Amino acid sequence: VQLQASGGGLVQPGGSLRLSCIVSGGGVSDYFMTWYRQAPGKQRELVAVLPSGRRSMTDYADSVKGRFTISRDSAKNMVYLQMNNLKPDDTAVYYCNAKWTSSEYWGQGTLVTVSS
Repeated sequence: VQLQASGGGLVQPGGSLRLSCIVSGGGVSDYFMTWYRQAPGKQRELVAVLPSGRRSMTDYADSVKGRFTISRDSAKNMVYLQMNNLKPDDTAVYYCNAKWTSSEYWGQGTLVTVSS
């Protein structure tokens, strides 16, 4: 299984970005999908989760609730992170992560910079 994240870039405060993570070698609906981020000088933190299955209940870090949305497109084997009303504190490298039983896979990360 391989994950590849994309969609990062430079955006002004208040702007939006959509990150994408393509999952190769497995069905995206079978995995517990998570977006993490790591800001400079800080530990990696969980941003959003999307459990496996059709009736998945999403969850978010308090700092992004109401602004970020995690979703998936099973036909494309993609997971997305829609980020709205971005703030400078959202600046970080964002990683997608997939878990299935005892296996865990990481994407390479995509940099999001929120700055005026």
